[in-house]
Amino acid sequence: MAAAPVQGAQVVARIAGLLRLVGRSADGMPLTGLVRESGLTRPTVHRLLTSLAAEGLLDHDSVTGNWVLGPEVLLMGSVASARFPLEDIARPSLRRLAEATGESAFFSIRRGAETVCLLREEGSFPVRSFVLHEGVRFPLGVASAGTAILAFLPESEQEELLGRWAGHAGAFAANHTAALVRENLARTRLAGFSVNPGLVLEGSWGMGAAVFDRSGKPAWALSLTGIEPRFKPERQDELGGLLMAEAHRITQQLGGGADGGRRAR
Repeated sequence: MAAAPVQGAQVVARIAGLLRLVGRSADGMPLTGLVRESGLTRPTVHRLLTSLAAEGLLDHDSVTGNWVLGPEVLLMGSVASARFPLEDIARPSLRRLAEATGESAFFSIRRGAETVCLLREEGSFPVRSFVLHEGVRFPLGVASAGTAILAFLPESEQEELLGRWAGHAGAFAANHTAALVRENLARTRLAGFSVNPGLVLEGSWGMGAAVFDRSGKPAWALSLTGIEPRFKPERQDELGGLLMAEAHRITQQLGGGADGGRRAR
């Protein structure tokens, strides 16, 4: 009897993991990629995917061979959006940032030990970075949004991740060493905004500012991405100021405290 809940929870965790992997991109992911990324056996992955497709949660694209999110996910998301009207609140800020800077602007949410990009607004500058788009996930502390959020989490939460950094950061650990991340977090707390100097992809820079919830903890982030020449030191203060102003605006709209960053340290 005691084993049943554990087995059931394991199945749920596996299903949730596969849905997250498929949801990383609108193009989905092939079976081989899902097997590799999930660490599950091919028969197990195929069985779960088939069951999810039967429930309308996934579809199999006969042209590309990829597994993609299904119509039931769209319906669930539509219902959930009524409880989390983040697009109505964040979209105006993204538009203002994109118009004022010419760079692409993004709104990301913290989900456990990751950040997930929710919204994007393209800027007018013709050369863009395509590292970030809706659904992309990064380990917390990686890229500008994750750095902005981690910098203002309580020290105990920071140390818990930094203490197992290589496992947490995974493939990003090579460029995002624990020592470098600590330096970036300290600079972010001092400046109020984060700077990612091409650590995810060479030549692709980003900057971010945290958005705080009602308890004063960073739960979301605004960010800007673009090519390195657009993020020279002399422009960073201007971009950081714009990011922090819009982040503060959203924090207030969401009922967060104006001093959220200081209280979360």
